[in-house]
Amino acid sequence: MSKLGLLKEFWDFLKVRKKWWLTPIVLVLILLGALIVFSQGSAVSPFIYTLF
Repeated sequence: MSKLGLLKEFWDFLKVRKKWWLTPIVLVLILLGALIVFSQGSAVSPFIYTLF
């Protein structure tokens, strides 16, 4: 399944079930995941660990 298919399925789920409160949770999880992936092995890593 492509990423666009997954996003479309999630969007359809939100529209049908009216679960708009899930959107900020999913966005924060995606941002935290991207922060961890992009900062891994860089000079910023020690500063990221102090946030958590």
